[in-house]
Amino acid sequence: MGVHHVSWQTTASGVEDEYIHAAAIAWLVGDDELVEIERMDSYHGSPIHVVRAEIKSRGKATKSLSRLGPDLLKELKSDLHNRMDDSNVIHIRLDLLDLLAGKVTLTVPGERTTIKGRAKLEVYPGNIVDEVAFNTLDKAIADASRLGLPENVRV
Repeated sequence: MGVHHVSWQTTASGVEDEYIHAAAIAWLVGDDELVEIERMDSYHGSPIHVVRAEIKSRGKATKSLSRLGPDLLKELKSDLHNRMDDSNVIHIRLDLLDLLAGKVTLTVPGERTTIKGRAKLEVYPGNIVDEVAFNTLDKAIADASRLGLPENVRV
C-alpha cells in the first residue's frame, strides 16, 4: 500500500519562461527526463505551455512526496480531509514563486502561479482509506526526515 502514482502540473503563459516551470517540476520528481512541455494556444489564441510530469513507480512517487519535507507533509496530513477526493487522490497545490525562491509552501488557487500535484493512493477493498493516507504520509515524513529533505531547493 502507499502511493500508486504522483503527477505534477503547471501552466505557463506565452510571456513566461516555461523552462523555469519545468525546472521546478523536475526538482519535485527528481528527474528532468520525466518532465514534458506541451505547447498550445489558449481559447483566445495566445500561446500557453502545460508543463507536467507523472511518476508511475510507487517508490519514486513516494520519494516525490518526501521531497516536500516533513513540515509541509505534516501540514498536508492535518488538512487531509480537505485535500482528498472520493477517488483516493490527495490534491496538493504548491506556490511556484516560493519554490523558485527555495521554499516549499502549500497554497490555494489565487493570483500567484501554482504547481498542482495529485497523489493517487493505492487502496484495496477492505482497506480504510484514511489509514492508508495517514500511513503513506507518515512514511513520506519519515523518509524526508531520514534523508534531510527538502534538500537545498535550487530550481
